[in-house]
Amino acid sequence: MNKSELLHGVREEYRQWEALLNQIGEARMDQPGAAADWSIKDIIAHLTGWRRRTVARLQAAQRGEGEPPSYWPAHLRADVDLDEINAWIYDSNHERPVRQVLDESHHVFQQMFAAIEGLPDEVLSDPARRAQYDVNHSEHRRERSKLIAEMVRAQTDVEFEQLARITILEAL
Repeated sequence: MNKSELLHGVREEYRQWEALLNQIGEARMDQPGAAADWSIKDIIAHLTGWRRRTVARLQAAQRGEGEPPSYWPAHLRADVDLDEINAWIYDSNHERPVRQVLDESHHVFQQMFAAIEGLPDEVLSDPARRAQYDVNHSEHRRERSKLIAEMVRAQTDVEFEQLARITILEAL
């Protein structure tokens, strides 16, 4: 995969993501109960938190550096403490307004585009290095996006809640 292909894929993912969020509408994003106390806004903040990590790793790759420090507390390790990190992201964002969470999501995507544009070609041509910096987008994200799209098409609030629960469980 070259830089142009990667950027095209990430920009297309972003376009679809934004279209989906527009379909859901801000008024529905703060409704709790999708899965336990999580709302669509909480899912957006969760995904944005992990994208922030990806952006930091891509920026480190630009500079030829190793793993950057995480933005969550230093004692939490991404390869071991996933539940604790997810709880920290939730706790850090749950009380924030929807508009603020959406703005941050947009901003982090813009940072991701810039970080990919600045990546040295050797990072993208070496599969091991590419994987190290989370450059490949997984099937997991595509499946999660499909579920959120199904939520938008829900005819009733009950259908919406059921699909939201599935979506959140898939996201975690």
